[in-house]
Amino acid sequence: MNNRFDQSHLSIFASYYKPHWKLFALDLICALGIASVDLAFPFVSRLSMQTLLPQTLYGTFFTVMAILAGAYVLKGVLNFIVTYWGHMLGAYIETDIRGDLFSHIQDLSFRFFDQNRTGHLMSRATSDLFDITELAHHGPEDLFISSVTLLGAFCIMLTIQWELALAVFAVVPVFVVFTVLQRRRMMGASAQVKQNMAGINGELESALSGMRTAKAFANEEAELSKFQSSNRLFRSAKRGYYKAMAVYQSGLEFCMGIMSVLVIAFGGFLIMEGKLSYIDLITFSLYVSTFLTPIRKLSAFVEQFMQGMAGFTRFVELMRTRPDLTDAEDAVALPPVEGDILMDDISFGYNPQEPPVLEHISLHIRKGETVAVVGPSGGGKSTLCQLIPRFYDVSEGRILIDGRDVRSVTQHSLRENIGIVQQDVFLFAGSVYDNIRYGKPSATDEEIISAAKKAEIYNDILEMPDGFQTYVGERGIMLSGGQKQRISIARIFLKNPPILILDEATSALDAVTEARIQSAFDALCVGRTTLIIAHRLSTVRNANRIVVIDDSRIMEQGSHQSLLSSGGAYARLVSAQQSASS
Repeated sequence: MNNRFDQSHLSIFASYYKPHWKLFALDLICALGIASVDLAFPFVSRLSMQTLLPQTLYGTFFTVMAILAGAYVLKGVLNFIVTYWGHMLGAYIETDIRGDLFSHIQDLSFRFFDQNRTGHLMSRATSDLFDITELAHHGPEDLFISSVTLLGAFCIMLTIQWELALAVFAVVPVFVVFTVLQRRRMMGASAQVKQNMAGINGELESALSGMRTAKAFANEEAELSKFQSSNRLFRSAKRGYYKAMAVYQSGLEFCMGIMSVLVIAFGGFLIMEGKLSYIDLITFSLYVSTFLTPIRKLSAFVEQFMQGMAGFTRFVELMRTRPDLTDAEDAVALPPVEGDILMDDISFGYNPQEPPVLEHISLHIRKGETVAVVGPSGGGKSTLCQLIPRFYDVSEGRILIDGRDVRSVTQHSLRENIGIVQQDVFLFAGSVYDNIRYGKPSATDEEIISAAKKAEIYNDILEMPDGFQTYVGERGIMLSGGQKQRISIARIFLKNPPILILDEATSALDAVTEARIQSAFDALCVGRTTLIIAHRLSTVRNANRIVVIDDSRIMEQGSHQSLLSSGGAYARLVSAQQSASS
């Protein structure tokens, strides 16, 4: 992971401006031009009232007015550039941040996704990033314009009447101190809002994904109740944030209002003392009006900073999450694989505080051999399959492919050589064509058609409304279970890996559908090292070897007939299934 995420939050945030520094510089230059025009108006007004008009320099007066009008035309152009290109700057930065976030999430291991809800991650990639974008665009620009305007106004006012200038700007430190005191309170409230928004997204994602189940059980009210609970927590967090914001805004309005009163009161006193003219007092009033806008911008900046940095903090926290599994520094690409797999005294547990799921498993699967792993639910069969492609790392022992420890090769090259067909087939919301091609993105149309024929799904596809371009729906909801499974088989045919793992691949199918696609599985297994995890023992009789796992250990192994003859755990499983089906 990039070392820049070990730096301070502000340093990380600033680093996203570097690729777009030219656009950022243009934004600030235009902002400087806008601030300069705003500062010029009171000064030109004073010059006109004090010199040009009293001395009847009408030609010069109208020339100055024409220049001033031209300046406001220029200000309009500069405002367009700041609004358009400034927002584009924010969009570019948002794109970069979201790209880094998605790339990093892809690097995280299965354990991370076991512990984090999809809705929470979506919140970090959407609503959080919107606030970051607003800060990236408006933050530096508003801060720059406000600082230039306030500093410029103060310098000009000092040249007019330094005592009144100091009196007016004496309010500014009060505003700064007040802002700093409110900053932490608003930051905490904003972070709480984002946390609760992530909770809402999580509940919404869960509810939408399970809507059919909720309707099937007539549990709409229960789902609504869970969502409303998260919604109320969000409302409570918003109440706290808005209360902190209201205190801040009220204090800000007081500071700005007292400035105008101070100018009139102290300015009137200076006029009485003969130290200030009416024209200078009017000029001071104009300058006070001029820097009320930047003060309001500073107020908006503080709010944007609170929200944006709260989102950015959550982003950095996620980017600092280290993957459980990483390639070794000296990891190499796995050379062409023959398919010999050795599990050498491996143990594994998902949680160190709990008993291990697998203990001291030793298993040798030879090149081209088909090995079935059976046993009761929870015995560790599927976990065994997830260790081979290194979705998790073994706690003890080692797994070798063609004599190479899987931890010594790159994860990408390892998984390129392994094909997995699972019970819960995931299809992307796209066409049949796209879902098959996922097995090999560079595949030609002929290769995709060939894969579909081998998986015995080709004729079904031709009967679909749009053939290969038929939309499959969210998670393939428009297709039957057998069609989804055969599309997943076609993907593996297209990938053509030397090692194949079938993890409960037919347990969700009825017996007729299972029999229909069994020939596709048989064809898929030819010439490959195959590991089959199955509940239905009728599907594993033809395996070269059957391994029985129970209570985290290998209980026995051998051929179907030899295991039946021994009368052990496998024989009891077969007897139990035959009794259940009769």
